[in-house]
Amino acid sequence: TMRDSSTRASPPESRIGAHHRRPRLRSVHLDMSTIAMSALRARGALFAGAKISSVARAKVGTASKMAAPPRAAAAAGDERVSRALRTINTSAVKAAAPSPPTAEAEPEPAAAAAQTAGSAPASAAPTDEIVYTLKGPQPQKFGVADGELANVLTASGSFVTRAVSGALCEGWTPTVVEGSPPAGTYTLGEFGGRWLKETSDIAKFPRPAAPIKLYEFEGCPFCRKVREAAVWLDLDVEFYPCPQGGPTYREFVKNVGGKSQFPYMVDDNTGVSMYESDDIIDYLYDKYGPGKEKVPTLLRAGALTVLTAGFGLAPRMGAGSRYRAAKMPAKPITVYSYEASPFCKLVREKLVELELPHLMRTVGRGSPKRQELKDRRGTFQAPYIEDPNTGVAMFESSAIVKYLEEQYAA
Repeated sequence: TMRDSSTRASPPESRIGAHHRRPRLRSVHLDMSTIAMSALRARGALFAGAKISSVARAKVGTASKMAAPPRAAAAAGDERVSRALRTINTSAVKAAAPSPPTAEAEPEPAAAAAQTAGSAPASAAPTDEIVYTLKGPQPQKFGVADGELANVLTASGSFVTRAVSGALCEGWTPTVVEGSPPAGTYTLGEFGGRWLKETSDIAKFPRPAAPIKLYEFEGCPFCRKVREAAVWLDLDVEFYPCPQGGPTYREFVKNVGGKSQFPYMVDDNTGVSMYESDDIIDYLYDKYGPGKEKVPTLLRAGALTVLTAGFGLAPRMGAGSRYRAAKMPAKPITVYSYEASPFCKLVREKLVELELPHLMRTVGRGSPKRQELKDRRGTFQAPYIEDPNTGVAMFESSAIVKYLEEQYAA
């Protein structure tokens, strides 16, 4: 049986600026006979006025911090929640309204400038304080490690049966550009004095503030459909693996959702939770894509989609579907990956069978996160992991699988 899950989170906080109006200065005209007295009084008034002004500004700042968020923003949030809730399978899931947004004072100018300078777009890497050490072999594009050829070939089944689904972002467009690419620019390749530039429509779509949560397992064709949709939409997804016999997340889904079925999705941004792969895909396209009427045919073909996904998984004989005892990490492992890659699939199988939660940073063709990874590591290759529990970063699927086995298998 297959299932999805999600958790609920409060909507993004609204920010209310604290703007202070400076007191206007009045010019006072004194006659010559009162100048002497005025000079003496002005000196004392100057210091008294400075103290009063300081107290007044402190009170204004305190009041602005307690201000309530605008009603228009709250109404818009209610409308988004109402729209999302209409997609829930209410017979299986109890939806709860998200907590109201909280007000927050605007930072001081210096702090705001620092925050703006340090802020990253929605597709940027998580801004934690961990310094990752790159270990393992150097990345070799399209290279196959010794003894891994059979695994790579059998993991390539879905690439044949599912075509480009799980490989491309929405609106992917390749362009041949004359000359050489600018220094440090990610490109698929250079040839004959030209280079290939890849773009997509991802920048046109809303981005979730928090990652979508998905409860699923690798060997499920219905789960694969949703994973492919995440790549099409370039969404970051927190995966909570539910292999057969898994003691943790399968039980969670059953207790929260009411039945043991996968995939099961939770969107903390809206408080929406749901089962059913087609409903989840429609929801994601409506909320974070071009609309459910634009769902690709490769995800819309009903039984044909399920059959081709299942045939693609068959050569792996259920790998990534059965639980093996493992030590639970304190934090999810970050993985740069995309569904169509056989190398990424081998890593995913190991993560799922060990029931290791992981944040999937999808990097289909056209994803801006390809350039992001190149900026961080000087090259792009998937899969690539960062383990916040150990500070280890690593390329190469065979090395990653070995690392996960040694680090977390019981």
